[in-house]
Amino acid sequence: MQQDQFKLFAQSAEQFQHSFGDGWQKAMQSFQGLNFPQTGGASGAADPAKLKFDADKLQALQQQYLADAAELWNQSLHGATALKDKRFAAEAWGGNPLAAFSAASYLLNSRTLMGLADAVEADKKTKTKIRFSLEQVLAASAPSNFMAFNVDAQKKAIETQGESIAKGLKNLLHDIEQGHVSMTDESLFEVGKNVATSEGAVVFENELFQLIEYKPLTAKVYEKPLLLVPPCINKFYILDLQPDNSLIRYAVEQGQRTFVVSWRNPDESLAHKTWDDYIEGAVIKAISVVQEISGAADINTLGFCVGGTMLGTALAVLAARAQGAKGSAKPLPVASATFLTTFLDFSDTGILDVFIDEEFVAAKEQKLGHGGLMKGQDLASTFAFLRPNDLVWNYVVGNYLKGETPPPFDLLYWNSDSTNLPGPYYAWYLRNTYLENNLIKPGKAVVCGEKVDLRRLDIPVYIYGSREDHIVPITGSYASTQCLPGKKRFVMGASGHIAGVINPPAKNKRSHWIGPSEKFPADVNDWIAKSKEHQGSWWTDWAQWLKSHAGKQIAAPKAYGKGKYKAIEPAPGRYVLVKA
Repeated sequence: MQQDQFKLFAQSAEQFQHSFGDGWQKAMQSFQGLNFPQTGGASGAADPAKLKFDADKLQALQQQYLADAAELWNQSLHGATALKDKRFAAEAWGGNPLAAFSAASYLLNSRTLMGLADAVEADKKTKTKIRFSLEQVLAASAPSNFMAFNVDAQKKAIETQGESIAKGLKNLLHDIEQGHVSMTDESLFEVGKNVATSEGAVVFENELFQLIEYKPLTAKVYEKPLLLVPPCINKFYILDLQPDNSLIRYAVEQGQRTFVVSWRNPDESLAHKTWDDYIEGAVIKAISVVQEISGAADINTLGFCVGGTMLGTALAVLAARAQGAKGSAKPLPVASATFLTTFLDFSDTGILDVFIDEEFVAAKEQKLGHGGLMKGQDLASTFAFLRPNDLVWNYVVGNYLKGETPPPFDLLYWNSDSTNLPGPYYAWYLRNTYLENNLIKPGKAVVCGEKVDLRRLDIPVYIYGSREDHIVPITGSYASTQCLPGKKRFVMGASGHIAGVINPPAKNKRSHWIGPSEKFPADVNDWIAKSKEHQGSWWTDWAQWLKSHAGKQIAAPKAYGKGKYKAIEPAPGRYVLVKA
């Protein structure tokens, strides 16, 4: 900040410092002292004094701070401090004037610091990094996170005669031992017992994955089977949590002969595996095995998140091979593809872009590019801190300060069941997608010996994006409409990356939007403006679309597998049980 601007800011706040102590001064100093990235996107530290600010925004922020500070002081004099934040929603906060004032001062300084971040004159990526850094500091420094300031936790300690403190310490020791913060009571869940319970059998396995075939629930099935490719960054049973919210079971109930890839949780024996290994030895292999078992000339496919990126890559490889050296095209073994919250075009990756630059990727390549494991817990922590208040500090307060046991929640149990990634796979993925966005550049990325060109995927596709997704923003999901040439259907659902996808029709929750399927403008907002909102799940729309590409109905198979592909073990199989 320019020195005269900072001086004016500080002088204007002096009249309030007798009530705020040195809170404003510390807030301003904390902004100056943060280890911000350099302008231009490198990951090193910058001198905050060299940052430039929009003068008009700075002046407006100063005026707003003075007005809010005066209002807060007046409220505190009358014992009516307003706290509009769920971290301070308990009665104990509002009932204690000092605690309420402390919380309100924290919220005021937090708003001001975020306003300063918005006022920085810099490129978009630098501003995003500054905002992210501030959000982490502010989330961690909330008075609710400390027993000395959390009057709600203090009240509970008194009411329980210290039992809540003892239970909190027990919870802390338990979480240290297991290596992650508990988001749910994990003791109440067991894979294969009360999650991942759809009946089926493993009909193929290799060192990378098991292929599960599910028992039909209808007398007839569609002749073209459905293969689901979940993300290998997570375990497949997000698609099969409970019978009433299982996308897998729903597909089976619709008469789809359903198969799913269950990824092996990599250990050191897979530490050398590459992106090519996963595309050839897993996705393409799974497509081939499903063809052989079903006898179908082509099959329907679905990819979720990174599984969708892998599916799109695999289909591009198959399309290149089908075209042949002389340009004579052969039919693809895939009749259609569904992409759920998937990046193919990585132009807009949202908040995850804050981590990605040449220096970061080069460091990962040096460390993991020739072997090693990207630990699942490191990945899980990264995603958790994208929403620090909801996915980190909320549980720190509940588990440790209040001694509470988080309620049972199947989705959060799955979220804590992390998986590793092979280092070379991870390094290739970072550079060729998030950093260089090579998949949408025809011929730029070479996978399994073939030049990737998504323009060759002239097949029907169903593309789903979640409106509030913070991992694959709706702009990222929608971008696939611009790089795939076949007949497309795009649907937007409410909520986020997981809750938007796992939204069974029976619960009649949330909404989805369907717009024109003939023309897709470049800007998703133009598509949204012409779309129509429909109450409830998008699953029913997808089910009808899929049936139109599934061929005729035939008698459901009486046994799992076929020929050399026999049932190896019951679903969900061994691979999904392995912990990271």
